[in-house]
Amino acid sequence: MTAHRRERQGAILRLIQAHEISTQAELADALRDAGYEAVQTTVSRDIAQLGLVKVRDEDGRLVYAHPGAGDLDRLSELTAALRRFALALVPTGNLLVVTTPPGHANALARVLDAATLGDVAGTVAGDDTIFIAAREGVTGADLAEQLRHHLEGET
Repeated sequence: MTAHRRERQGAILRLIQAHEISTQAELADALRDAGYEAVQTTVSRDIAQLGLVKVRDEDGRLVYAHPGAGDLDRLSELTAALRRFALALVPTGNLLVVTTPPGHANALARVLDAATLGDVAGTVAGDDTIFIAAREGVTGADLAEQLRHHLEGET
């Protein structure tokens, strides 16, 4: 990990501790205000690498938080399942369509549900296809980006 990435990720951890930040755009703005270059793709990758989770604040709003040990285990399981079963990620509107080998969609959908990703409203699985519905304000492309970080990145 580069020094620049470590510094930016440290800033992210400090920002979510000090402020209630609920979207990648808010986090990118806060990073820029703190003097860090931050585009949404970088912020998305950092969120996945740090294993940040979304929790409900006092007002019921979902905000980013530090992961607990259980969260890290669920994210590790998600990474392993995605790498094993996901063949394609196709975003469309507020949905993400994930294709798997025949007979594996249900297993991957169960792991996705157990991961309790804050941007996921729910999943519907068939034999070899999963529809993942994004929460309000999140697109299927946003979900695809998050899951690609698990598939390709250092999680």
